[in-house]
Amino acid sequence: MGQAMREARKAYAATEVPIGCVIVREGRIISRAWNQVETLKDATAHAEMLALTAAQNALGDWRLEKCTLYVTKEPCPMCAGAIVHCRPERVVFGCPDPKAGAAGGWINLLEANPPLNHRCEVTAGVMGEESLAMLQSFFREARERKKAGVEKSRPGGAAGDF
Repeated sequence: MGQAMREARKAYAATEVPIGCVIVREGRIISRAWNQVETLKDATAHAEMLALTAAQNALGDWRLEKCTLYVTKEPCPMCAGAIVHCRPERVVFGCPDPKAGAAGGWINLLEANPPLNHRCEVTAGVMGEESLAMLQSFFREARERKKAGVEKSRPGGAAGDF
């Protein structure tokens, strides 16, 4: 999770929502990513989505069997859906997202959804306080910049409620 936090700090430095993700297989990081929605002008450029694509490229297969995905915040429904389709064995996340989380916060697409073809073991709360503190600091600073007229307004979203 420490490496996912490093990725989140990269996002923070780029004025992106500070979420980072790494995917590990057999004790080795095979992909890493940070949120790049604003940078890439792509609403799907969440850390998890970018890390999943990189991991599939690294393995040469869309199935991420024997992999663990580490992410600093509970995955959203889009990311959770992609995770289920890629089939990692485990997902570890930092802070929960009660309003938009899809690993038990608002809904659980990863563990207990019978119609889906795969389930992941989920471990929540790993470095959760640090993850939450970084998100809160980011959004506090964003509100201050907006108030001062320094930064254009960002679109709203559940993550902005931290």
